Amino acid sequence: MVVRSVAAPPTSWSKSLAEPKIDESAFVHSFSNIIGDVRIGPKVMIAPGTSIRSDEGTPFYIGEGTNVQDGVVIHGLEQGRVIGDDQKDYSVWIGKNASITHMALIHGPAYVGDGCFIGFRSTVFNARVGKGCIVMMHTLIQDVEIPPGKYVPSGSVITTQQQADRLPDVQEGDTDFGRHVVGINESLRSGYLGAGNAACITPIRDEMSYTNGDRRFTNQVSSGSLSADVIDQVRSLLAQGCRIGTEYADERRFRASSWTSGAGIEARNESQAIAALEAFLDEHDGEYVRLIGIDPKAKRRVVEQIIQRPGGRKSQPERGASQGAKTNFGNANRANSAQESNTSLSADVVEQVRSLLAQGHKIGTEHADPRRFRASSWSSCAPIESNRESGVISALEACLEEHSGEYVRLFGIDTKAKRRVLEQIIQRPDGQPAAKSAKTGAASKSNTSTAQKTSSRQVESSLLSQEAIGQVRSMLGQGYKIGTEHADQRRFRTGSWQSCSPIDSKQESQVIEALEACLNSHSGEYVRVFGIDPKAKRRVQETIIQQPNSKK
Repeated sequence: MVVRSVAAPPTSWSKSLAEPKIDESAFVHSFSNIIGDVRIGPKVMIAPGTSIRSDEGTPFYIGEGTNVQDGVVIHGLEQGRVIGDDQKDYSVWIGKNASITHMALIHGPAYVGDGCFIGFRSTVFNARVGKGCIVMMHTLIQDVEIPPGKYVPSGSVITTQQQADRLPDVQEGDTDFGRHVVGINESLRSGYLGAGNAACITPIRDEMSYTNGDRRFTNQVSSGSLSADVIDQVRSLLAQGCRIGTEYADERRFRASSWTSGAGIEARNESQAIAALEAFLDEHDGEYVRLIGIDPKAKRRVVEQIIQRPGGRKSQPERGASQGAKTNFGNANRANSAQESNTSLSADVVEQVRSLLAQGHKIGTEHADPRRFRASSWSSCAPIESNRESGVISALEACLEEHSGEYVRLFGIDTKAKRRVLEQIIQRPDGQPAAKSAKTGAASKSNTSTAQKTSSRQVESSLLSQEAIGQVRSMLGQGYKIGTEHADQRRFRTGSWQSCSPIDSKQESQVIEALEACLNSHSGEYVRVFGIDPKAKRRVQETIIQQPNSKK
């Protein structure tokens, strides 16, 4: 949506024609009006119907994480200024993580500190409201300074400093309420930016409930069949406007990657989607079931995740899950292991080939000697025309044998979009497959070639599972950027994630290092990774890679 932001008009007191400065991560609804020198910080949420006019009093500042809700008016007198936290003059200063709620009026000169809550239809004029204050509904604050951490009851008229000084302190429950409002609006901001469609936020509204008795917020959606990771994946897909699909396969069909589509899940409400998934799992008890995320605009899959295996065991992707899978998934996996042991390719490569073929992609290969590898100068191998897994595996083995002593990489080709969707090194100069085991990784590290050490780093991590590394590799291969978010247990329950430091690199080894640094920085919290499509400017996949109780 196009934001209505225009320069200030020329007047007798100002001819600057200053324009709004809006951070890229902020969301400003197109039905709001932003005029003049208004400085909007990161992760700000500006709802529909707001009027922020810095055409008389100027400038205005709105800090990081603040939400300005429907119908709010922010204006200022030409005379009079307040000192902002940066020690500069402003007509209106609103700090970080504040909530300016529906129909409130902030009229400069005015200062609203970090973490403040300004209730419905309340007015702040020629006043300072200190950090962490809770101002309830239908109040008037004028010509005074409210000390930090004070509670202003609904209907109050505070026009003398004596009244302001006698206000009670905020209670813990009041502070929790204010933080919750900020968290909800952060989720809304992410949803609007991610989907560009207001309908995407309805699942978030349906999931939450506020309990007055104990002042806590609880997630209404729970499941006895699905893990928290799967529920979060469903929530994320619905928030992005994606559709939910399912597929199932018995053990024989699973080994052949022959999945059967289940009935589509039409529900756009999270609780209904979860109920439909649970019913599907019950219907196909004893079989493999996987969840599909479908982008209806691009008409392609964005997520494939196995959520049930034979015996009723549900998939819960955690660190080391790839290794556990090899010993815990019963006869089907033992058969798979036997099948994979007959090839020089690692189980990860075989599974990658199977996945690419299942999505209708073609398989290609390239090779390079160590000198050309360091220069990123790859040569194409013979084309692989087969669409059958056994035929592709045979062709790959022939390529590895032909180019023994060289680097060989596999890539997937999206024939419709005519672009690569994955690149993965499957052989190094010693002739061993990449990441076939930890032993291979150790051997690679002992090699003196810098290029080999870098490539080894692409597939080895003490913190990330091979599944997570494979997902990162796939997203980078498709040209996506990688982003991360974290949340403690309280914010996780409200779906309120916070962004980690941006990852600007597109090299797999550097991205893996950045992800490990993020996991270490936020130990004891949930951490999720997602891809960013720079062309469509939207998220394409989200996966939780750390949980509070997971063992590193």
